[in-house]
Amino acid sequence: DQTKVGRLSRIDALQGQAMAQEVARRREVELKRIDAALKRIDDGDYGYCINCGEEIAVRRLELDPTAPTCIDCARRGEN
Repeated sequence: DQTKVGRLSRIDALQGQAMAQEVARRREVELKRIDAALKRIDDGDYGYCINCGEEIAVRRLELDPTAPTCIDCARRGEN
């Protein structure tokens, strides 16, 4: 039945569009995190938690060089 095929095609197209928008949104978030990390480097604040000012563990930065907070603040949900 052509109407069923048409409906499925529209659903697939909408789903593909939603997925593409989510990928773009995630890319934008990641770019913002990178820009913020680069600014912290320029300011001399890289490697220090933006909330409590304590050093961020090297292991955490190795896993995520853009991490803005120490593990304790991250666990508390502060950023």
